[in-house]
Amino acid sequence: MAAPPSSAASPGSASSQSPALVFPARPAPGTVGRTTRVRTNFFPFLSLPNGICHHYDLQIFLDRSSQIHSSSGTSPLPAQLPTAQLLQQPVTSRVARRLFEIWELLNRPSLNAASCRPIFDGSRNLYSLNPLPLSDNAPSATFVIDLPDEDPFLSPIPATQNPRQQQQQQQQQQQQQHQQQQQQQQQQDASTPLRRRRTQTYRITIRKIGEINMSRLQAFLAGQSIETPTEAIAVLDVLLRHRPSLTTMRFTTVGRCFYTPDGSEKIPGGAELWRGFHQSVRPAPGGMMLNVDISATAFYEAGPVVEVVAKILNRKSAAELKHPLNERDRIKIEKTLKNVKVYTTHRGGPSNRRKWKITRLTTTPASRTMFPQRIPPTQDGQQPTVREESVSNYFRQRYGSVIHYDHLPCLVVGEERKHVYLPMEVCHMVPGQRIMRKLTDIQTSEMIRFTCQNPVQRALKVQQGFFLLHGDQNAPAPSSPSPSTSSASSTVAPAPAPNAHFLDFNVRIGTEMATVPARVLPTPTISYHESSPESTVSPTGGSWNLKNKRVAQGIRLRSWSVVVFAHESEIPRTTIQRFLRELCAMCRDTGITVESETPPIRYANPQGNVENILKASYMEAGDAVRPAGAKPQMVFCVLPNNGVPLYAEIKRVADTVIGIATQCVLSKHVMQAKKQYCANVCLKINVKLGGMNAYLGSSQLPFVSERPTIIFGADVTHPAPGERDKPSIAACVASMDAQCSRYAAAIRIQPGRHEVIRDLTSMVAELLRTFYQFCGAKPQRIVFYRDGVSEGQLSEVAREEVGAIRAACEGIESGYSPRVTFVVVQKRHHARFFPVTREDTDRTGNVLPGTVVESGITHPREFDFYLASHPGLQGTSKPTHYHVLHDENGFSSDMIQELTYRLCYLYCRATRAVSVCPPAYYAHLVAARARYHFGSGGSSGGGSETGGASASGVSGGGGWTDEVGLVAGGSLEEDLGAGGVGVVGGGSFGTVKPELQKVMYFM
Repeated sequence: MAAPPSSAASPGSASSQSPALVFPARPAPGTVGRTTRVRTNFFPFLSLPNGICHHYDLQIFLDRSSQIHSSSGTSPLPAQLPTAQLLQQPVTSRVARRLFEIWELLNRPSLNAASCRPIFDGSRNLYSLNPLPLSDNAPSATFVIDLPDEDPFLSPIPATQNPRQQQQQQQQQQQQQHQQQQQQQQQQDASTPLRRRRTQTYRITIRKIGEINMSRLQAFLAGQSIETPTEAIAVLDVLLRHRPSLTTMRFTTVGRCFYTPDGSEKIPGGAELWRGFHQSVRPAPGGMMLNVDISATAFYEAGPVVEVVAKILNRKSAAELKHPLNERDRIKIEKTLKNVKVYTTHRGGPSNRRKWKITRLTTTPASRTMFPQRIPPTQDGQQPTVREESVSNYFRQRYGSVIHYDHLPCLVVGEERKHVYLPMEVCHMVPGQRIMRKLTDIQTSEMIRFTCQNPVQRALKVQQGFFLLHGDQNAPAPSSPSPSTSSASSTVAPAPAPNAHFLDFNVRIGTEMATVPARVLPTPTISYHESSPESTVSPTGGSWNLKNKRVAQGIRLRSWSVVVFAHESEIPRTTIQRFLRELCAMCRDTGITVESETPPIRYANPQGNVENILKASYMEAGDAVRPAGAKPQMVFCVLPNNGVPLYAEIKRVADTVIGIATQCVLSKHVMQAKKQYCANVCLKINVKLGGMNAYLGSSQLPFVSERPTIIFGADVTHPAPGERDKPSIAACVASMDAQCSRYAAAIRIQPGRHEVIRDLTSMVAELLRTFYQFCGAKPQRIVFYRDGVSEGQLSEVAREEVGAIRAACEGIESGYSPRVTFVVVQKRHHARFFPVTREDTDRTGNVLPGTVVESGITHPREFDFYLASHPGLQGTSKPTHYHVLHDENGFSSDMIQELTYRLCYLYCRATRAVSVCPPAYYAHLVAARARYHFGSGGSSGGGSETGGASASGVSGGGGWTDEVGLVAGGSLEEDLGAGGVGVVGGGSFGTVKPELQKVMYFM
């Protein structure tokens, strides 16, 4: 492995960041509730590395230089090479790992002599407990390796063998293959130096960049240090991912997840679902934990492209593609297959296959897609000619391939400027390509069904996943692979081998899932109107019903209308009237007054102009009551199906153009007219028009009732993958009463994929003023539930957004400084709980609602907890992780846990506890609703805003009495012309009408 020093480029230094905040320490453990224990999908580390870990920067480039012929892998580059010869380009993570494996295999003797078994993260980081044996202790060295174009280990293949047997066999095979390739290459270079080779030359440069003291990790876990040793944890993370990420293990790696096509299932749209496993390293009180969970994701289905195209168009097979595609289908195929990799089959066997990336589809079929073909001269002295040739004729004449689907478009592959056209039927999908775009509704439902597993099944799969990824830690240690050792002759597969890298790093992990202490919090008492036969209820199992209950504050529905987006022959008027009678009867039973039980009914074309339809229905609602012209309150819409475009346009027009509440129902539910469904609709109508369904008494929410307190929720939704030109949407909601049952909302749009809420100061100020208008008092305490923040952004979000809250308070009134508690709500994690005893199990096999875990798997020092607040429906329930990042209110563990859990019973459109604290839930709904407010041109009237558009009608300025600009007086026609449109990045974003901002229109 000896090599002279080489001037390797320095790794990209991380941009300077502000120092991490010190978050609040965990107070004394909570005591409220019944104590119990639960199993978790965490495996404890029994031993950890100590001492110094050497950190190297490993750079790999594809070298285009034609003058480099070395392929030994142990021979360094010449000391000096002209810069022009080094035409470099980066490589993918999978290729990098494959090259690392070859480099390690070829240098195994010298690595063994130095007791080195390095680990690699697939990017640029390489770690070793002992220094690598570079020449004369040089800081860096550069090597050259040739890799065949069709390396068999770079194709995702099901892992059908035992990991130990598979890895030993394949390492021997790749060593023999590489030696044979070297000999063949040397012969080819000697005989035909200009012959095109089917290998790629890569440069590998290794340079030492530092040392990591692993003992800092143990000091942190023991509570001797408050600074998280991120570098030491990163070493453990790479160690855990190293072996599963090896190309010889045959997993497809996506982040911290490892997928295999074993047991995959095809779903509509040319996709298939793969199962896999997620793992991550987590610090916990007293030690490190390995979190293992099952995972699933969608991949493009492998096989002929024409078959995949047929499935995308909902055809059974390619045989049904008998006619040219219309433009809508062509665009659909182009969007679905853009940037997908394919390989060609028209040149013969696997050695002649070439991979391409699809850039677009031609607008013409293969029979009419023309390109200039150069015709060589037939006689000496003649000039070559150029003629226009169709793609289908060219493939028939050049390759003898008869193109049966020449009425389909061609794939445009490679660089756009080169115009490489391929008929679909000569291309196959490269297997193992993950779908990055948003799944369709049908695909999403199939994904939910595919991943649904009860707690017993999931726990068993987690245990199997641990052994599959890391082997049996109690089995004998494997010896280094040797060419003379062969396990191919063994008739019985040996037991899974322990991870040899674990042994080198002195890492041992327990093979049983950890059991940790937990508590089941007491269920709160929910209050309804005092005139109800049952005015209070203590739910059993996290759910209840509306029988004998009247809403706490029912609204009076005076003016409304109905729009049926279907033909009267499909949904007869008598059916609509029967449903309305059932709905009005349920409204009376639940305490909602409907003055007009026969609203005007209008039938409309689902493909028609929704804005004109709703405006006409709005006018009919106003004209149907006395006095005529009274302001309508609601438009009730019956939809033919659950398609998004029609629903989205209804909400855009109602929210931003007209300013009226809408309630949409599906026609299938109208046909059935079930009481339970009507009851759920009543709950939504009541809160949309300003009513209150249920509440918790003062004794149930002492923190809120003691003094004026406002509860905030905030979330940011980002564009779907591939939508680079769309903005992110920030939403913030806040409670407007002491019962935390009514909320107002504010929306802002900001640059795409920007997580910190940029205009939070004005949003908080707006909602504080609204609270003051409702309650007549200034909040003395603020609890802010922030959803959707990843662990890497905690410090930045807490620093920026707590500062924005402070600025909002100061901007309203100088010296106004309520106490702030800032809590991050996280659902995107992989922690799961499994009951230990039958007493702690609900009817679905999950833990009971109110199960809280604050030790064993939480942070070693910081104030966080897991709460499973909801009853299980199907599969395994996911608890929510709450992390207190800033606390001026002095919350104890019991106080914040009980407040959070009890709020989960106040989700206003359901009679069951929900999994996420409602303020954060509502903020997510508001942000999702705002996605529908993008339109093609918006409505007439109203000024426009540019840049960071605001979705509110509140102007800036200080003071508590700034009113929202309501449209007062005037006729119905004037109301319809008062919409506002924000201009964002060339698109239009409708602003929510002021009269809706103070009610829960988003429900």
